[in-house]
This record gives sequence, structure tokens and C-alpha cells, in this order.
Amino acid sequence: MLKTALSLAALIAATPALAQDDDIIVTAAGIAQHRDEVGQAITVIDADTIRIRQDVTVVDLLATTPGVRWSRNGTTGAVTGVSLRGAETTQTLVLIDGVKVNDPSGIGDGFDFGNLLVGNIHRIEVLRGSNSIVHGSQAIGGVVNVMTQTPTDGFAANASAEYGYSDTWNAKADISGGKGAVTGGIGAAWFSTDGISSAARAFGATEKDGYENLTLNGRAKIAFSDALSLDLRGYYIHADLDYDSFFGAPADSADVSIADQYIGYAGLNLSLLDGRFTSRAAVTFLRATRDYYFARGGDPDYGYTGENWRFEYQGVYAPVDAAKLVFGYEHERPDYDFFGFGDTAAAKANLDSVYALAIVKPLAGLSLSGGVRHGDHSQFGGATTLGANANYTPNGGATNIRLSYGEGYKAPSLYQLYDKWSGNADLQPERSKSYDIGLDQSALGGAAQLSVTWFRRDTRDQINYDNATFTYGNIDRTRAKGVEATLTLRPVDALTLTASYSHVDARDRSAGSANLGNRLARRAADAVSASVDYEWAFGLSTGATLTMVGDSYDNAANSRRLDGYALAGVRASFPVTDHWEVFGRVDNLFDADYVTAYGYGTYGRSAYGGVRARF
Repeated sequence: MLKTALSLAALIAATPALAQDDDIIVTAAGIAQHRDEVGQAITVIDADTIRIRQDVTVVDLLATTPGVRWSRNGTTGAVTGVSLRGAETTQTLVLIDGVKVNDPSGIGDGFDFGNLLVGNIHRIEVLRGSNSIVHGSQAIGGVVNVMTQTPTDGFAANASAEYGYSDTWNAKADISGGKGAVTGGIGAAWFSTDGISSAARAFGATEKDGYENLTLNGRAKIAFSDALSLDLRGYYIHADLDYDSFFGAPADSADVSIADQYIGYAGLNLSLLDGRFTSRAAVTFLRATRDYYFARGGDPDYGYTGENWRFEYQGVYAPVDAAKLVFGYEHERPDYDFFGFGDTAAAKANLDSVYALAIVKPLAGLSLSGGVRHGDHSQFGGATTLGANANYTPNGGATNIRLSYGEGYKAPSLYQLYDKWSGNADLQPERSKSYDIGLDQSALGGAAQLSVTWFRRDTRDQINYDNATFTYGNIDRTRAKGVEATLTLRPVDALTLTASYSHVDARDRSAGSANLGNRLARRAADAVSASVDYEWAFGLSTGATLTMVGDSYDNAANSRRLDGYALAGVRASFPVTDHWEVFGRVDNLFDADYVTAYGYGTYGRSAYGGVRARF
């Protein structure tokens, strides 16, 4: 821990402040909570951070969050996975505007971050650690909760356009407002690039793989009375990607994928007993289609469709100010379809769950949470998970001591169960236990903030591909442990310095396995991020970010090493008028040569510039 603190002190600078001033958290319990009530490790990336950073993809924003490791198969838009605290990328639960968007047709119900661009996203919360009480299946590594802006009374509009390296265009706009009982907003974002070769140039690949993405979003709220309201939300992504598919030595190919994601939410909110009892009943919908072509033009050669209808009910009862009971029922029906190679496959499942979570404050400064969830899966029967956390502040929030225990439960995906070539109908669900101990300390009137968390997670019956049987199997036990730390300094209002560090020791613990004791693939043990942002008196804002990632391995046998790397970027923006601003950045400033997945290319030095407007 001393080494960690010294490293942070030596590396002061980081991603612009990850919203230490954002005191309201919604991901921990599924309801709005003050940060002092939450015993779990949560990072908030707020709207100001998103604007300052100028990042294009959500993964670029997440990359500087402690405990996050990521990999991408080449160009922007290519398959991208995010691991939280050394968990599998398929063990990250993702929400977009309250809808679970993990793909039922994916290999492990995983979410591909490749098509999730920043666009009009307004806020991201990252919860690290197993948490299935409120969020259910898949939240073994943690939860990434992505939100667009909630419309309010009045009028607001934003727009931006930028151009840069490899003929890259990025444009977005949104408008929101309301009056009286009705508020709403819509947004659109378009991205197009010639990209880079997804197959690494080191293997002779030269053909650029282009990418286009159209994202639409909309929200509306209708207040029928002070007690009753209707929420409507929609999100749509269309993505067209050229990619390189290879077996053996990396090489250019003419492969194309076209993906569409349809996301919907409709919910009724009811408040009774002067607000002490609230209810939310909602229907959510996800449909994700992925069509693959060996060459552009003609009909798809194969494809997948994942669909999930969910019904959710959540009640919150607060008989006194110091106690809340959160309880709910959920029903979901994931659906998987495949076509190609002269064959088809289809499968469905049903999952019903009930849960209850108590949040109490027995003493001044002490908040305790504990709950239980029971789910019944049509293939696996019943399963019960527990969770509890505590947060104690002896001095009104300047110091917070956090403790957390969480259990995770993840059913096999329909692909893993029923794929005709590699499926295994005898698979069992994955289970995990996660422990946290953390300290948050604020000093100098909030000008200095330090957060340190120790964690450990044990997972059993982890599903992986068995090279001996060429099918999926419950062949792995894994353990991940480590430490996460962030330090934010604001010595003056104009200057923000932040540093983050995480050590993740994620290893195979499968008894009798040839890989026993090996580090898990594509999970570097150490990562440091540092950045500085300064607002000059005449309006100019400048900033820089340095990210350093240690060595990792590309395979379970630890026979193929991925060297560590350091990436630096600089950025600037300047307000031309009260409403117009010009901005620009240079990524990978020193043109570092690095990889996140063996055989796949990465971007070298690249520059971008643009203009944005706010009204």
C-alpha cells in the first residue's frame, strides 16, 4: 500500500476528475443514493469529464478507471472486451438507460463495446465487484451503467463535429426540453472512418478496415400527476465494419459485419404515502442482430440474433428516514437464433427472480445494506445469492470506510449451451464471491481526495472453451485480488490533477490444470493513469493524459506475451463565443507501437479537431 501511495504521489495527473463531486449514485442499489451510503467501489464519469476528454469510444473513457482492462481486435468498431478486476469480459453487465444490453446470442452473453461510441452519452457509472442482488445474472466482475441526459424544463441543445486522421468524421447533436408535465429529448451521432488495418502491419497487413456508426437516442417523461409518471426511452445503434478474420498468421481479409441494436424502455412510476412508498413497473426490450459477409455485397453468409424481453417491478419503502427496503420481481426471456453454413439453431430460456435489499442507518455516519436474491432459470432451477456492504464516516463525509461482500451468479449463454458445434447442454452456472475493503479521504476542504480499495474475488465453475473436447465446459476456477487507488488534487480552481493505479493479480486456480497458477489472458497486472487539465484565464483549456499498462499474456498457457506500453495524449479547447468552441487533440503523441490482442493492429499517432456549440 505504501508503494501504491508513493507511485500516486509521483504520478500526479490523470483523467479529468472522475466526478468526486458527483455525490448521487444509482448503480449500487438501483435507486438514487448519496455516496456516503454506498459501501461498494464505484467510479463516476460525468458530463464535464466526457466533454473535456474528447474521447470517441466508451472504452477510451473506461481505460483510465482503476481495475479496468480492455482489448480490441484492431480498428475502431472491432470487437472490444472490457474486464473488471480481472473477470472475464463476458462477466461485465452493461446497462444503457436502464436496459440490460448483454447479447443473448453472444458467446457468453457478452457485450461488445466496439459499437458503443460516446455520442450523446452524459454519464457513466462503473461498479466494481460481484453484485447480483439488484442486477442479477452477469454482474460477476461488475456493472457499467451508461446514461444519456435526463431532460428537464426549459430548452437545451448541443452539437459538435470533428475531423481527423484516416478521414475520420464524428458528428453529434441533441436537443431536449420541456414545459409542465412533459419533458423529452432526442439525439443523433454519426461516425465514419477509413480506420486502420485490423490485422497488424507487423505481419504484412496493409488494407485499411473502415467503420461507420449511426446512433440514435430519445427520452420522454410524462407526469400525469405529482404521484404518477411515464418514462419512455429508446436507443439504436447501426454499425458497418470491415474487419480481418484469420486463423493462423494474421492477414488482410475482405470480411464485413453489419450490426443493429434496438433498445427500448417503458416504465410507470408511482409515489404513495407522501413519497415514502414508490413503485416502478417497466418493460424493456433488446434486439441485437449481427450479419457477417465473407465479402461485401450479396446476402450474409451467417448471422446471429439475440433478443430479450424483460418485465421489472421495483418497490421502495422508507418507513423512517433512517431505513429503506428495496424489493422487486423480474421476468426475462432471452432468445437466440443462428443461421449459416447450411444450418440453423434457435433456443430460448425463462428466468424469474425476486430480491430484497435493506438499507439502514442505525448510527450517525453509519450506513448498512444487505440483501438476497433468488432466481429460477428454466434450464437450471433455483439459485440464491447474498450481498452486504457498509459505509462509515466519523466526520461528515471527509473520511469514508467501506466494506463490501457480494455474490455473483451467471447462467451459461444460450450459445454456450446449444451451439451445434461447440455447445454443451450440461454446463452449470458460474458463481463468485467478492470482498472489498476501502478508504476514501478528503482533505484541504475537498481540494485533495484519495481513495484506496483492496479486493478479492473467487470464481468457480467458470466457463471456458475446452480444447480437448472442442466444446465449452465448467473447467476453470479463478481468483483475482489486488488494490485500486485514485488521487485527485485541485490546488486552485483552474487546475485538476488526478492519478489512478490498480494492481490486478488474476490467476487460474483450477486444480489439476496445466494452467494452474498462470495469469489470466489479456489482463495486465499493473496499470497507471495520470493526467492534468488547466483552464487559462483567457479561456483556453489544455490537458494531457498518460496511461501505462504492464505486460500481459494473450493465452491461458502464458506462452505468448503482450508487452506493456505507455500512451500519451494532449488536448485543448477554446471558446470563440459564449456558445461556440473549437477543440482538438493528439492521441498516442509519441507514436508508441503496442498491442492489446495478438495479431491485431492499433492506432499510431493521430490528430483530430472540431467545433461544438451549446445553447
